[in-house]
Amino acid sequence: MASELSTAFSRLQMLSTSDHASIVSMNLFVALLCACIVLGHLLEENRWVNESITALVIGLSTGVIILLISGGKSSHLLVFSEDLFFIYLLPPIIFNAGFQVKKKQFFVNFITIVMFGAIGTLISCSIITFGVTQIFKRMNIGSLELGDYLAIGAIFAATDSVCTLQVLNQDETPLLYSLVFGEGVVNDATSVVLFNAIQSFDLTHLDPRIALHFFGNFLYLFLTSTLLGVFTGLISAYIIKKLYIGRHSTDREVALMMLMAYLSYMLAELSYLSGILTVFFCGIVMSHYTWHNVTESSRITTKHAFATLSFVAEIFIFLYVGMDALDIEKWRFVSDSPGTSVAVSSILLALVLVGRAAFVFPLSFLSNLTKKNPDRKISFRQQVIIWWAGLMRGAVSMALAYNQFTMSGHTQLRANAIMITSTITVVLVSTVVFGMMTKPLIRLLLPHTKSSTSMVLSDPTTPKSLAVPLLGAAQDSEADLDGHDFPRPSSIRALLATPTHTVHRYWRKFDDAFMRPVFGGRGFVPVAPGSPTERVQQWQ
Repeated sequence: MASELSTAFSRLQMLSTSDHASIVSMNLFVALLCACIVLGHLLEENRWVNESITALVIGLSTGVIILLISGGKSSHLLVFSEDLFFIYLLPPIIFNAGFQVKKKQFFVNFITIVMFGAIGTLISCSIITFGVTQIFKRMNIGSLELGDYLAIGAIFAATDSVCTLQVLNQDETPLLYSLVFGEGVVNDATSVVLFNAIQSFDLTHLDPRIALHFFGNFLYLFLTSTLLGVFTGLISAYIIKKLYIGRHSTDREVALMMLMAYLSYMLAELSYLSGILTVFFCGIVMSHYTWHNVTESSRITTKHAFATLSFVAEIFIFLYVGMDALDIEKWRFVSDSPGTSVAVSSILLALVLVGRAAFVFPLSFLSNLTKKNPDRKISFRQQVIIWWAGLMRGAVSMALAYNQFTMSGHTQLRANAIMITSTITVVLVSTVVFGMMTKPLIRLLLPHTKSSTSMVLSDPTTPKSLAVPLLGAAQDSEADLDGHDFPRPSSIRALLATPTHTVHRYWRKFDDAFMRPVFGGRGFVPVAPGSPTERVQQWQ
């Protein structure tokens, strides 16, 4: 009996020590987050450094200190987990991007965005896969199978939209921001779908029908994920419009918006769909309908709450990656052959550069062929910026690499350890080097960026407090489109010459006639039951 009590007491002590260590780790991590925010503010005007680079450097520095204190046993406070990234950190970032995005600018360039994000990702993945298959087989890095080579292609085809969003500004460079960010969202979704498809297919028995099946599966995931996001956003708009929850509590309608947004992502993951696409389009629909149905105070609250959650998640990710980059367990496997690790990282970086160039310039050329207006075409300088800004790799690549080459964050195989350390190296080099040079590159190639986009109009009826004329001319803003009726195209040729105005005009008619009366939106004023406003409307 005494021995059992002693054993139980020792277990309690171990649990208490573990809990205390976790509390200390979380305290230090939160303090580091605060430091990142403060330093990011102090370096706001720096032309070389942004907050993602600041967080990475702080994470690396902290990792070095922990490594020294622990005697070379550990370098991080928290272990990198792809579940933490995909379930908790990525949803608020992608949702806020959809919630704050300038919708008309995004959909005007939608075909180009899908070409870059879907077709371009497939091209990049194919080039990287072919390259590593031919080169790595000749190097002594261990045993890698066909599934591993295909997974490497998907891992390094994933650009990091988090990095890109912090480098570009949609008010200063609306066209570039729209193309790079839109491509980033579709690219992330495509890369994750590719990766999941590679893991689910039996690659031991290759069949010509696999490619067709794979393509059909991709289209199914893309369409169903988008529809699920739209459906969830419309449900939230209808509930808030019909019940007018804000008449009793603005907290409830804000909470409902947040929970419905997160529910869309989790429903997609539960249904084995792309949560990235689902939550992104849910954000677009909520900004178009739901956001206009809530009270004025809730509009301000949600706008800042979503932006704040996204901002903290972004800083968390880069700090997290920076600290995990010095994980001694994985570097121990490559310590006997550092030249091999450097060679693998260099090859991967070179393939990323080539794979990106292989689709940006040709697809930009094809996109320009469909545009009659020279001002709407993507210039060569803009193509260079798009190519450069998409070279960064980040937490998506890290999460996919950990999923493929580790078991619960640990690995015991040399080949897997080399791939993990090489992924870390590519992420660090691309984020720091390419990220630092993106701002100067934009100023060099587009020296009059700020002056050319200074025509910024205040618009309190959108989640963004600033709204730029999105189609290149003042009459293309939503307010002006209400007052100007563009001529109906008299032929197919005329329709193809002005597809933006034509599609937008028909969508506005459909939206005003069917969607807004049911789901609310711009111009909808919530009315409390029994209020004087309701009685006046009833008499009218």
